[in-house]
Amino acid sequence: GMATSIPPHNAAELCEAALHLIDKPDAKSKTLLKWVKGPDFPTGGIIVDSKQAIAEAYVTGRGSFRTRARWSQEEGARGTWVVVITEIPWLVQKSRLVEKIAELLNEKKLPLVGDVRDESAEDIRLVIEPKSRAVDPELMMESLFRLTELESKIPLNLNVLVKGRIPKVLGLAEALREWLDHLRDVLVRRSNYRKEQIEHRLEVLGGYLIAYLNIDKVIKIIRTEDEPKPALIKAFKLTEIQADAILNMRLRSLRKLEEMEIRTEDKSLRGELKGIKSLLGSEAEQWSKVGEQVGKVRDIFGPKTPLGKRRTTFADAPEHDLAAIEEAFVEREPVTIVISEKGWVRTLKGHVADLSTLTFKTDDKLDHAFFAETTSKLLLFATNGKFYSLDVAKLPGGRGHGEPIRMFIDMEQDAAIVSLFVNKGGRKFLVASLEGQGFVVNEDDCVGNTRKGKQVLNVAMPNEACAIATVAGDTVAAIGTNHKMVLFPLDQVPEMARGRGVRLQKYTGASLSDVATFDAKAGLSWKDSAGREQSMSSKELSDWRGNRADAGRLAHGLPKSNKFGRGVE
Repeated sequence: GMATSIPPHNAAELCEAALHLIDKPDAKSKTLLKWVKGPDFPTGGIIVDSKQAIAEAYVTGRGSFRTRARWSQEEGARGTWVVVITEIPWLVQKSRLVEKIAELLNEKKLPLVGDVRDESAEDIRLVIEPKSRAVDPELMMESLFRLTELESKIPLNLNVLVKGRIPKVLGLAEALREWLDHLRDVLVRRSNYRKEQIEHRLEVLGGYLIAYLNIDKVIKIIRTEDEPKPALIKAFKLTEIQADAILNMRLRSLRKLEEMEIRTEDKSLRGELKGIKSLLGSEAEQWSKVGEQVGKVRDIFGPKTPLGKRRTTFADAPEHDLAAIEEAFVEREPVTIVISEKGWVRTLKGHVADLSTLTFKTDDKLDHAFFAETTSKLLLFATNGKFYSLDVAKLPGGRGHGEPIRMFIDMEQDAAIVSLFVNKGGRKFLVASLEGQGFVVNEDDCVGNTRKGKQVLNVAMPNEACAIATVAGDTVAAIGTNHKMVLFPLDQVPEMARGRGVRLQKYTGASLSDVATFDAKAGLSWKDSAGREQSMSSKELSDWRGNRADAGRLAHGLPKSNKFGRGVE
């Protein structure tokens, strides 16, 4: 099966383009866009595609038009307001549209919308009430456009039967060219048909005239001959058609005035025949006639007439901050993210400080929890050196044990979570691998849009990513599994978007355990196994000061776990 889809257009605009095409047969589709701005739907609406996208669709014959409902803001009493929709996109059912908005409201997917009412009579009038006066109407409508048919894509597929036989996708100019050629074909065929009719009639009239001039003889032959037809043909040198016409004449046609009428009709038909022959002999005259016909249609459906005025207008879709749009789809509520040791995740409503009552699957327990909001984005740093992005709104609720975090991202089976935290944007992280190599990366360079994640720290098994710390201060602390620590200036570590990094600490038979950054003047602080804050002053740390890639010295007084317990703060 062949599909075709040609949306309605404005008749006057198409006629203008066709007239230009008659004058300049080689005109390209792009030139014709001066007149044909885009489709013109009977239901109005606003097309929000760029001029380039519209031009591309008309040149190739394939594309689509993003059509939005027309809306306006109506002010109410005491600063309240509502949005009134007066036109909806073509082919969209109003009742279905209202149902869909109500459905989304029930599912709490339109947090900016308070209510929807259908106040339509003959004209469309859909009233959208905001949740509160403080809501941005543009943003509220953007959320509706994204989730409902208030914005609809109307396809263009100019797949037509060329010359009535061959299916082909044409551009605007080629399609109009085919139409004009067809109009000319019709004109030529009608003219030929009319020419044949006139020639037949002139032959008959010639016979009538002979009969009139010799009426008595004609009557005598008809009355006396057994076969009057051959006798008439012989007597007056008539054709068969003329003889038949005379024999079929009615008696009332024998009145005196008939001769004059025959001569007048003969004269006018000969004049018409001359015009038709001249038309059939001249292509320029044929095109002029086609242009005349197209011009008449254009005048009937002109832009000034009530029938022909353009209903659909054009506008650019307003640019909105993506984060603001995302927020418009989710109600902003505080939540607590809970991750178990086996990598199961769930969200609890509100900021829950006491997690002692939480239950976990057998052999599983709480790994860590932190506060976020339903509109937050999370970043997960994994041992494969990749960062994965997660939407809090998509995570499972607190009922049950949650779901494995791998359900939401494509993380390899042998990879594990190093850290999971709220993406705040603009921060810098120090990331490091077991071999003690690392670098500073900007948080914005860690955000990927796909489930596959974004490779930041390049590691190859058995080496893997093992530590991440927020950059805060001027000094780096690196501690190994051999309980040795080294401190060195942060400016010795390069900032990169991706790579293996540089050596932070040297080991023999050991590996990196953790990293931290701090302000040299303030000293280094860490959390012990009981979660208490411990610290060392700048003076106490002087023994461990060195340079990047030093082996370091044994870390007396630091936790036996070789962890600073800081991570991303």
